[in-house]
Amino acid sequence: MPTWDEEIEIVKDEVSFLQSLASLDGATLLELGCGKAEFTRKLLAKSKAKSIVALEVDRIQHRLNLESPQDPRLTFGYGGAESIPYDEATFDGVLMMKSLHHVPAASMDQAFAELRRVLRPGGWAYISEPVFAGPLNDIIKLFHDEGIVRAAAQAAIKRAVGAGVLREEGEYEFDMPTRYADFDDFVAKHIDVTHSEKNYTPGIAAEVRRRFESHMTPAGANFMKPMRVSFLRRP
Repeated sequence: MPTWDEEIEIVKDEVSFLQSLASLDGATLLELGCGKAEFTRKLLAKSKAKSIVALEVDRIQHRLNLESPQDPRLTFGYGGAESIPYDEATFDGVLMMKSLHHVPAASMDQAFAELRRVLRPGGWAYISEPVFAGPLNDIIKLFHDEGIVRAAAQAAIKRAVGAGVLREEGEYEFDMPTRYADFDDFVAKHIDVTHSEKNYTPGIAAEVRRRFESHMTPAGANFMKPMRVSFLRRP
């Protein structure tokens, strides 16, 4: 497993990366913790998936999703990974895009049991998690430190594989380019959100701005976000 100061693959389009691992043609999919459903909509635009159910546990964001432009292949629902409101063997694939670490740590094992339950035999789970490293992470952790929960997410994946709940098909690590037009763009994406608790005092805010603006260029602020993907399958 490489350290994050080594040169590793750069992935600009995670939809294409997912499609390199699994065929989406005609697939019935579930996304857990869809947020604003940005990835969901990109996937629908770039694939021939039959349908996607996108669940979100944050009630404010879920309401906004229901009020957003609708797609006949996309169904929004309210619910968490530890209690998926669908029958056994319903989906060909399940996606968790930077959302596993938002599941309460005590419920992560139950979440994997639920993933297995709703997947059809041979179905796959694509779990994409940010690595707790890198300059962008060093800024964000000033007001929202996810070190413990991200470690808990990786430990839960290993437990699920070790217990035979899901079979590991592969683990992949890459950097993902991330760009912000300016500091207001950063604030909108990481601070003015409802799904995370933050410690954003005036002093911390000033330090966040100082560190962020040290990365600003005339074209914006560019970062490389280290990612880890676990591609799992129901036996």
